[in-house]
This record gives sequence, C-alpha cells and structure tokens, in this order.
Amino acid sequence: MTDQDVSSGIGQGSDPLAETLAGTLARAIAEAGFALMSLAEIEDLTRGWVPELLHVLEREGADLEPARRIGMALVDANMTNPGVLETALEVLLDHLPAGRWSSTVRAAVAAGYAAGLRRATLAEQEQIAGAIIIAYARVDRMARESEARFRALFDGSAVGIGISDRTGRVVQVNQALATLLGYTVDEMCGFWVPEMTHPSDPPEIWDQYRRMMLGEIDHVRMEKAYYRKDNAVVWVDLTVSLIRDDQGNPQFAVAIMDDMTDRHHLQATLSHQALHDPLTGLPNRSLFAERIAQVVATAGPQSRMGVCYLDLDGFKRINDTLGHDTGDQLLITIADRLGRCAEDRGHLVARMGGDEFVLLVERSAGMGQLAALAEAALAVVAVPISVGPHRLRVTASIGVVECPAMGADLGDILKAADVTLYRAKAAGRGRWLAYDPGTVAELVAGYELCAALPDALERGEFSLVYQPIVGLSDGRPWGLEALVRWHHPSLGLLTPDRFIGPAEETGFIVQLGQHVLREACREAAAWRERFAGGELFVSVNLAVAQAHEPSLVDEIKRTLVETGLDPSQLQLELTESALMSTAGAPLEALRALADLGVRVAIDDFGTGYSNLAYLRSLPVHALKLPQQLVGGLRGPADRSKIDERIVDALIRLAHAIELTVTAEGVETQAQAEQLSALGCDSVQGWHIAKPCSADQLDRVISRLGRAPHLPGPRAEPKSS
Repeated sequence: MTDQDVSSGIGQGSDPLAETLAGTLARAIAEAGFALMSLAEIEDLTRGWVPELLHVLEREGADLEPARRIGMALVDANMTNPGVLETALEVLLDHLPAGRWSSTVRAAVAAGYAAGLRRATLAEQEQIAGAIIIAYARVDRMARESEARFRALFDGSAVGIGISDRTGRVVQVNQALATLLGYTVDEMCGFWVPEMTHPSDPPEIWDQYRRMMLGEIDHVRMEKAYYRKDNAVVWVDLTVSLIRDDQGNPQFAVAIMDDMTDRHHLQATLSHQALHDPLTGLPNRSLFAERIAQVVATAGPQSRMGVCYLDLDGFKRINDTLGHDTGDQLLITIADRLGRCAEDRGHLVARMGGDEFVLLVERSAGMGQLAALAEAALAVVAVPISVGPHRLRVTASIGVVECPAMGADLGDILKAADVTLYRAKAAGRGRWLAYDPGTVAELVAGYELCAALPDALERGEFSLVYQPIVGLSDGRPWGLEALVRWHHPSLGLLTPDRFIGPAEETGFIVQLGQHVLREACREAAAWRERFAGGELFVSVNLAVAQAHEPSLVDEIKRTLVETGLDPSQLQLELTESALMSTAGAPLEALRALADLGVRVAIDDFGTGYSNLAYLRSLPVHALKLPQQLVGGLRGPADRSKIDERIVDALIRLAHAIELTVTAEGVETQAQAEQLSALGCDSVQGWHIAKPCSADQLDRVISRLGRAPHLPGPRAEPKSS
C-alpha cells in the first residue's frame, strides 16, 4: 500500500485502513524479535492503538494523549527493549502522511514510551525496596532466632564451651565450663589460654594451637589435663575450632571440653593392669619388653645393657607342700625385696611369670655392675621369710647377660638369659652365672635336637648297632648289646650321648625306647638260624620312664610274640640309680618280666650309691661294670692296684648274690686277662669288637668264634 492510499483511507476513517496499519505494525514488531508475544497477540494490541491514532491525525490540534498511551502500552506489554520503540516509530514514519502532526504524534508516542519506562522503573524499585525490607526483616528475625538458639545451646550445654579471641584471651565461657574448672563465669573471662598449661601437656599441643591461631589449620583435637581452682586435675576431651572473619582472617577460637576424668582414670587403671603383675604389682613381661625397646631405640654405638634373669629354687615344692597361698605370700615378699634392691640402684625389676623375675640395667657399665646386682639380689632373696607359722629360707639362681644395646633383640636376650639361668641351676643352685656363647650354643643345639626327635623317628633316621658280649670262660659270644644311632640329616651320625639326655627331658625316650626294643627283638629272632647254637641274647637299655609305664609288661609280651623271640634271649639293662629307686608298680613289672624269663641287668654298677640289702631283693640277673672302673686296670701300678681291688670286690659281691658280671669298655688284652683272673664272667669293648650293624654280625661272630685275643680258661679267683 502506498502513502497516497493510506492518506485517502485516513481521510475517510476506513476501518480496513486501520486494520492494515495495525497488521503492518504488528508484523514489524514481531519480525524484529523484540516481543515475547505471538503475532496474533501483538495484532490484538495494535488494533486497539491504530484507530485512535488515526483519529488524532484527522483532527488538527487534537489531544495527543492517545499517542502517549500507545507508547506506555508498549511498556505495559513488556516490550521494553529500545528496539521496539525504534521499530514502531519507523513504521509510523513510513506509513503516516508527512506533516507537522505526524512528527508530533511520533514524539508523543516516544514520550509515552519514556513515561511508561519511568513508571515501570519506579514500580520495580518499589518492589526491590519492598523485597529488601522483607528480606531484612526476615534476616533480623532469623538472627534473633539464631542468637536465641546459640544462647540456649551455649548456656544450657552439658559440656564446657569457651570462646577466645585471636590473642588467646578468653572472652566468653558457659556455666558448664566454669563449673568444670571450679571458677565463676566472670572469673574465667579474661584468662589467657596459653597460661592454662599442665605438666602432662606434650609440646606439640601448644604448637598446634599456635598454628591454628595463625590460620594454618582450622581444628585441634586432643585429650588434655587442666588444673581446677582447687588444684585438682580434670581431664577433658578438647576440640578447638577456628572462626574466621569475612576476609578469612582468624577471629575467634571456640573450645568444647567434655569431662573425661573418670574415663581417663579407668584407662590409666586398665593400662596399669595390662603392664603390671596383679599379684606383686611389679612391671610385667609386656612393660619389660617396652622398656627394652626404648633402650634399643635410643642406644648409641657404645651403649650397653644387661639383665639378671632370676628363678627361685625349689618354689614348686613350697606350693605343693605348704599351699599356693603361702607361695603367693612368698612371691609378694620376694618381689618387694627385689623392687627395693633394683630401685636403690636405679634399675627396673619385672615379674616374668611364675617364680621368675628379671632385673634390667638400661645403661650397663660392664659385667662388674651386673655381678654386683646379681649378688645383691641373691642376698635379699636368701634372708629368711616368715609366712604365717612357716619360716622359709629360699635361694635363687640367676643368669646374667651383658651385651651391646644397639640392635639388641629381646628374644635373643631372654633366650640367652634363660639358658644361662638353667646352667646356674644345674651347677648347684643358689648362684649366678654369666652368659657364655659357646656353652649356650651347645644347649640350644640340644633343644633343637629335642624338637627334631619325633620327626626323626617317623623318617626312620634311627638305626641299631650291636656290640658282642663274650664269655671269658670259653671265649664264645653270649649276647649282643643293642645300641641306637641317629643318622641326622645335617649333623651326621650321632651317638646316644648326644640325644638320650634331650629325649629323657622331653619324655620322648619312651617312644624311642619302644622302637629300639621292637627292632632289637626283631633282628635277634633271626640269630637262631644265622649263628650256630642260636643261644645269643640281645641286651636292650631300658629308660627309667619306660620302667614306670603301666603297659611295660604287655608291651614286651606283645613284642616277643610278634617277633618270635624267646624271653630268655632278651636282657633289659637299667642304670644302678634308676633300679635302686624303682619301687611299687615298676618293681612289680620287673619281677613279672623276670618270672617270664627275661633277664634284668644293672648297668654302670658301682657309680651310684647302692643299697646292698635292697640289691639282693631285686629281680636282677647280672651286673655290668662301667668303663670308668675297667679303665683303671691299665693305669699306673699304684692306681691300678686300687682299681683292681674295687673291681675284685664288686665281682665277689655279685657272685655272692648269684649274679653274673659283665665288664664294659675292655680295650686291651691285659684288661681282659686281669678281669678273667678276677673271676669276671663276660666282657665287651673295642678289644673284643666295635659296634656293628646287623648285616656285619656274621663276619664279627665268625671271627669271635676263633677268639685268638681272649685269655684261656679262667683261673680260679684269688682268695682274699
């Protein structure tokens, strides 16, 4: 549509012209993208503006208020982007007839638009101001509520709360904290936190507090002690939190203290119980281990330490005879004495368990210092002790170890001290001995053998060798003594002197003895066919522990039946001391075996303290003279005469009670001849034959049959 067309339409007030201009204006606004309304909604608005605008232009000098309302209407329709006004004015400029009224109308539209914006701005400012007022009121209310909650929490809390400023001055405390420390609230305000120290405070506590007040950390938590106003001590679980200002700078510190005094005392009590012996009150093994660890951790290259490991002698007898109450009172007294003895010298004493105590010298000045301490400990123990109606005298044995402290190992120290202690007991008790690495190494090796014995038996590492027992009257073999050997995988071939002792200590001697008995009987049963005459007996050593086994008789009977060996071909050897102490069931077992036909011999006769009256009542068939006596027959003339008289007396004694005599350890022809002259019945030893395996017996027995090395027919015994 041209300007002429619009002009003609205006003059006639044609509604189609108003419709056309309204549509053109609506599309221009919509296409400019400044409105949030749809095109139809914008057209509805412009249809209400345009007719009134055209009416203004028809009448020269008419009121321009409608034009201003159009501008305000644009603002009311949220078309507040300046581009909307610019687009509307361009459309009006292009489509309205030129003249002074057209520019006036456009100015009126612009003025109305500006007025609408101002009105909208004022309205928004009022809304903002109202919102601010509402928000401020809300914040103020919340602050009052928050302050009320804080005050209720602060004042009513059961735990102590205190607030200090950045200088460490206490500015506010609650009643719980004041009551906890025994002050009033006013008295506490103004305290300086760093002055509230306690001797138990570790240095790092105050270093952490300093770092927190510098803003390096935000929280500190610890267990701390405080002095109350009455100088009593309270323990608290303390948590301190840093409060910063808007710039992040430290402003306040809030401390929360929970009273844990009772819990601390309980923990201290439990800790003391865990580290101290309940009977004597002395430090226990755990505390002793801690002290050793501390000494080792702080030791220098030249530092040395020492221990005296003490065990009461015969304490078990006191418990068994006088009762455990008496034993406990004795231990309490001994512990008190040792404690004072060690304390006077600045040392630690601990109870390791039972009747064992240890004294620790943390900075040893040498063995002389340890020796003096050990002597002092022996002296205080030896003082008589009165327990109820009993006056007790006890002694102790002590193992002393002195060693470098750097790198020391608790287990090694205790092992060395313990082994040395039992060396002292074996040496006679009531004394101390110093650690000797060589001797201890031998004992440790013995312990290791003890531990290896059961597995060695299962692996078949034990075997038997046999040493012939030859009659002096005819030079013929009478029997063979079974001797056990251990084929150790790393130590080689071990003789009984290396492992019988450990086996007896552990009780394993019973199993080993049963094994030897079965093997010896099994191999002896085959001798009847292998050797002419078939009358050889096998002699087997019987340990004391075996003699006390209730099943001994049944075990031997079963073995004889299983192997087919005649009872008369079995001889059991027991040492003199073992046989002399045998009574009750063990003695009855030996008598039952003797009645069965089994021979019983006393080994190493003459080395113990024989009860000759008792000897004649025992079920014994033979005596065996030890090598110690036989060996004297080859000594110097003056000595050999004495040994000869002793051997002669023993042989005569044996024959008087109808026992045969076998001499062990015969190593020379002269010894054999002397023994024959003295009336000895049989001999064994390296001069006769060395121990050999069962496979070698044929050759050995064959050689003995010729017997060129034995004396001739035995001479009549010399008269006394």
